[in-house]
Amino acid sequence: MARDVVDSQIVDSRRDLVAWMEAGCRPASEFRVGAEHEKFPFYKSDLGPVPYDGPRGVRALLEGMRARLGWQAIEDSGNLIGLLGAADGAAISLEPGGQFELSGAPLSTVHEVAAELDAHLKCAHAVADSLGIGFLALGLSPKWTLAETPVMPKSRYRIMSRYMPKVGTRGLDMMFRTATVQANLDFSDEADMVAKLRVGLALQPMITALFANSPFADGRLTGMLSERSEIWRKTDASRTGMLPFAFEPGMGFERYVDYALDVPLYFVKRGAVYHDAAGASFRDLLAGRLAALPGERATISDWANHLSTIFPEARLKRYLEVRGADMGPRASVPALAALMVGLYYDPDGLAAAGDLVRPWSADERQRMRDEVPRLGLAARIGGRSLRAVAGEALAIARAGLKRRARRGAAGDDESTFLSPLDALVAEGRVPAERWIARFLGDWGGRVDPVFLEAAI
Repeated sequence: MARDVVDSQIVDSRRDLVAWMEAGCRPASEFRVGAEHEKFPFYKSDLGPVPYDGPRGVRALLEGMRARLGWQAIEDSGNLIGLLGAADGAAISLEPGGQFELSGAPLSTVHEVAAELDAHLKCAHAVADSLGIGFLALGLSPKWTLAETPVMPKSRYRIMSRYMPKVGTRGLDMMFRTATVQANLDFSDEADMVAKLRVGLALQPMITALFANSPFADGRLTGMLSERSEIWRKTDASRTGMLPFAFEPGMGFERYVDYALDVPLYFVKRGAVYHDAAGASFRDLLAGRLAALPGERATISDWANHLSTIFPEARLKRYLEVRGADMGPRASVPALAALMVGLYYDPDGLAAAGDLVRPWSADERQRMRDEVPRLGLAARIGGRSLRAVAGEALAIARAGLKRRARRGAAGDDESTFLSPLDALVAEGRVPAERWIARFLGDWGGRVDPVFLEAAI
């Protein structure tokens, strides 16, 4: 989620930036998992998008949830744009087109992730039902054009909207029309971070394939299984992609900092004001010579906020973010968390996952990434289909979760949350392919029924 960090400590050098990221290291006993997911509010009466203002708008939805939860208001120029949990760090926020996001707390088990999701959906529906609002769980809004999509009143998004068309052809679609599921995970030291980042990057196309759930746009089929993933390919090459440098010798926190320093800025925030610095260099801010704010020095807040505007397939902050999945049904949220916990938090599982992806070259990884939006699990790498790769990765994760042995109230371990993914691999058909069959069959070429069938 795009929630600003507040820390006015002045950054004196590149080394300070590296140290800030290193401070994310924690012992394995303290590893946590967080999940984020976005969904599209829509009016049940006419399947129209929900604007920000009005008695049944997004602001009213936020106000209703604030009254129920007692969470702290997050405001931008007097507009309520999110809610912050009082103690656990969970938050609710708005993406540019009104996508309604839960940024979950860091939790000990996937069982807790699932419980948090259920509590969120229960509260959201208690408010939304009274407003005639439903929530759609797809990776891309299937019907509304970009012009029909509402715009949320967030200052940082206005700056991004002006800049996006200068650096790619689909940046506005990414901002306003896509929705994702994300898992956030910890690392113990630099070597552990590098191992996990490499596995996460290499397997993101597989994750995109498993979770592919966006075959529609503007009421039509797009020819893609994940149009959301295809949009990302055409957004902004300077801040997206598979990060081939992460697989090179010498990879570590310093190398990632150097990469991030070379990604252009969007903005610099001072007080409540966002100063447009789109296209400028963070290195200039670090040196006090940023043209938009002459003499102003970089702060930790600037660095943390800048990192949140970099969008590779797997992202490093003080933790790792896995970002390749389309939003899907309720089960997809804990499923992604379980997959990554099984691969990351069991030492044997992480080693096996590293062995799985190590033979792949940068060119092979990129080719797989380029093919996945269209081919899904039929894409190939290393002479194998992604369906076969996914089967092996799921087996590694399942074994890791069983060794981890974190049990829920019913006595089952976290591997139970992988069952929907196992079923997809067994069938060889991802969610988008089911929607395409419905569109060409029972729906008679109409996309409207997806609002009922893919509601969450």
